[in-house]
Amino acid sequence: MKDLLAGKKGLIMGVANERSIAWGIAQQLNDAGAELGFTYFNEMLEKRVRPLAESLNATFIEECDVSKDSSIEACFNAVKSQWGEIDFIVHAIAFADKECLRDNFINTTREQFSLALDASAFSLVAVSKAAEPLMSEGGSILTLTYLGSQRIIPNYNVMGVAKAALEASTRYLAGDLGPKGIRVNAISAGPIKTLAAAAIGDFKKMLKHDAEISPLRRNVTQEDVGKSALYLLSDLSSGVTGEIIYVDSGASVAGGLAIEGSAE
Repeated sequence: MKDLLAGKKGLIMGVANERSIAWGIAQQLNDAGAELGFTYFNEMLEKRVRPLAESLNATFIEECDVSKDSSIEACFNAVKSQWGEIDFIVHAIAFADKECLRDNFINTTREQFSLALDASAFSLVAVSKAAEPLMSEGGSILTLTYLGSQRIIPNYNVMGVAKAALEASTRYLAGDLGPKGIRVNAISAGPIKTLAAAAIGDFKKMLKHDAEISPLRRNVTQEDVGKSALYLLSDLSSGVTGEIIYVDSGASVAGGLAIEGSAE
């Protein structure tokens, strides 16, 4: 498997630190021979992302604020200048006001709702549009979602609504880009201890509950998600697009997932 992505180039968007799911994916892709580029949101995150990227000999490390069309355009112009074309993108970007993840969903403000949907769902649309011209030979785009898009998960709130929009966007983008040989899929990962997860109330209870009720009787790891991402970004999944692939130890098929006091 170490040469599965040999000769392929792609962007990893959304690494926050070494515990990020996106970082677990990047490690698997690197081991499979891919040439990786990384983007970061701002200077503060650059200090975390750059050393990680350099540890994998990344040849492209650039800022990309997905809330600004000008930043996306500048980033992908830089990709075109350096690489010409790309084969894949990992979109691991999501954001919501942390207050939304602790109060009831009904109290979400218009501004909080718009922010979550723009950062977590529309960003995939904007990035895919920018990437399309650089995938003339086809390619694969992968995003990350969570079961809160389909189920009521306490404290997940507006992020669940944003992930539902992200999953719908995955399907519509697959429809638009499929004739050009570009596949678009999502991984719905089980809860993993990440920087983003720290903002969600009672996260530890969710980890414990998932491990207890999942058929595999354990939580998933970065490596688990990374291996599935490798499949979806490689030619092994050449006939797969518009899909939401669950990598959650089977928790999504088990009854009674959401319990009082639990969250993602």
